[in-house]
Amino acid sequence: MKQTYGEKVFQVVNYLFLAAAAGTMLMPLVHLLAVSLSSPLAADSKTVFLLPVEFTWASWGHILQNKGLWSAFGVTLYITVVGTLLSMLFSVLTAFPLSRKEFLIRKPFMLAVIITMIFNAPMIPFFLTVRELGMMNSLWSLILPGLIGTFNMIIIRTFFMGIPAELDDSARMDGCTDAGILFRIYLPLSKPVLATVSLFYAVGYWNTFQRAVLFIRDPNKWPLQMKLRAYLQSPEELAAVNLFLGDYDFNTTTLKAATILFATVPIILVYPYLQKYFVKGSMLGSLKE
Repeated sequence: MKQTYGEKVFQVVNYLFLAAAAGTMLMPLVHLLAVSLSSPLAADSKTVFLLPVEFTWASWGHILQNKGLWSAFGVTLYITVVGTLLSMLFSVLTAFPLSRKEFLIRKPFMLAVIITMIFNAPMIPFFLTVRELGMMNSLWSLILPGLIGTFNMIIIRTFFMGIPAELDDSARMDGCTDAGILFRIYLPLSKPVLATVSLFYAVGYWNTFQRAVLFIRDPNKWPLQMKLRAYLQSPEELAAVNLFLGDYDFNTTTLKAATILFATVPIILVYPYLQKYFVKGSMLGSLKE
């Protein structure tokens, strides 16, 4: 169908607005990249905007050789991968029975689940519970307490409820069990919502901070966000005392910029691979009975 003049104008304005919004989100990252690649003198004099001034790789060279950062990166990668896989498994196993009408107590059970979205556990009882379970200073304390996100589980349940019940009947006639229906029918049809919720979980685990503050005492088990905070608060931990960049003393401004990018960019790079599912999956979230 041929577009009218008004529709073309709206489309152009819409694209311009979205481009401007994307630009405002990208500019801080581009600015940090420019600062991290600039000389210490230019970074301190606030002359760097979107392009490096007196280009140098020195800060990135130091970051990439820092064993402490790579150790924290490994911890964060571990809890992100393991946590996301376990969270998706248990969220799916919870959402599936709650989406089925033959599950007679699904409404009271669902009410109990929704209450947890309104009333969170107080911090002190939460801390004491984790301690009594023996998870202090363990990476499991960063995964198990938040294994199932209520909102994420509801999104999956809503998607499952939209799958025609006739597929269940057909599968049962072929001798399929409940587990077979879930893993052989529902999950292959649920790629959009699974990709979306996986991204939600992965970002949450990647940004783990509060639980690490509460439960992790060993600096060798700190996730990346904890290590980033330590470096931003105490730059001397990041800078070697006798390290020099060119003719200038070692500069922490460029190091801070490089460290922030090192902790942020990897999780951002995951999104393009899930984008084709994310647009459809992010539309799902309304409650349905």
